Amino acid sequence: MITRDIFRRPLVILTALLTLNTARGDEMLRINPLRAFGDQIADIVEQVLPSVVVIRTEAVRYQLARDFFFGQLYRMEQRIPGQGSGVIIDRQGYVLTSHHVVDNARQIEVVLDDGTVYEAELVGSDPHTDLAVVRILAEPDERFDAIEFGDSDALRVGEVVIALGSPFNLSSTVTMGIVSQKGRVIGMLPYEDFIQTQAPINPGNSGGPLVDADGRMVGINAAIHSGGARDAGNVGIGFAVPGNLAMRVAGSLIATGEIAHPWIGILMRPTVDGVEVEEVFRDSPAEQGGIQRGDVIRRINDRPVSSALEVRRSIFQHTEDTPITILIQRGEDIKALEISPSVMPNLDQFRR
Repeated sequence: MITRDIFRRPLVILTALLTLNTARGDEMLRINPLRAFGDQIADIVEQVLPSVVVIRTEAVRYQLARDFFFGQLYRMEQRIPGQGSGVIIDRQGYVLTSHHVVDNARQIEVVLDDGTVYEAELVGSDPHTDLAVVRILAEPDERFDAIEFGDSDALRVGEVVIALGSPFNLSSTVTMGIVSQKGRVIGMLPYEDFIQTQAPINPGNSGGPLVDADGRMVGINAAIHSGGARDAGNVGIGFAVPGNLAMRVAGSLIATGEIAHPWIGILMRPTVDGVEVEEVFRDSPAEQGGIQRGDVIRRINDRPVSSALEVRRSIFQHTEDTPITILIQRGEDIKALEISPSVMPNLDQFRR
């Protein structure tokens, strides 16, 4: 005989499951995803801000002036204040910033997030990558909060990033966006491999860190794309020097006060066929090694290259006087040329 208990048991189990799922659903509804996301961002900012500094500078420039009574020309000194951002990369007080923030600075001050002001000195500067290192002048046993480093090569397009700095004299400013693209070249520097970001970057942000969702530095804020002379603010396109490149440059500046970039002396342009040599600088390693205008670069040390950026990256990975084998196509001929890079000349020489 079939009893009613047989039918009651499944009903009891189903009722218990529905009650449990309803309780879990109510618990999930009580969790505000936006609040959780905001708390995570705030935690990252609290972690990073002690490493972010304001850099104040005073540069001296001279301009010609004419004596009102006697008409003689003389040099008149001008003191020009400046301000940018920086990030502490070593507990002993080494600060990474942009070259143009401290260029020609006679005096440098570093202001910590808590408002403490220190004098600082220039350790070294690299105009080719727009990077510089200054050192906080403090007691020998004094230590500072250094930022954690990330891997900018592993950074993916679409990742959330946070820019920190002091735009428009507003210290400890935080903005957020995503990585819009990597490997951008905008024609501002001899070597460019910019991270393009949607995080708003404005004048004064230069030298501040770009960090990932774990609060690790993946870039140094460098430049913005503005709307023109009438609209110099941010329009959603900012650029940062990749963190891996920045730390390689900083390490050399701290160790020796300078960095020697390898250079072969060519200008390139992309074509349907590949990377074409547009110009060869006179007396450059490229000219001495036999590269000619119109050659198409196919490989560097047996690695195929398809863009000018890949060519520059390959060359930058070598030291000066270390031969590089460059496979070029010239008409119907394929040639393997051995080029020994030299030190990249200064900007004035580079632009000639």
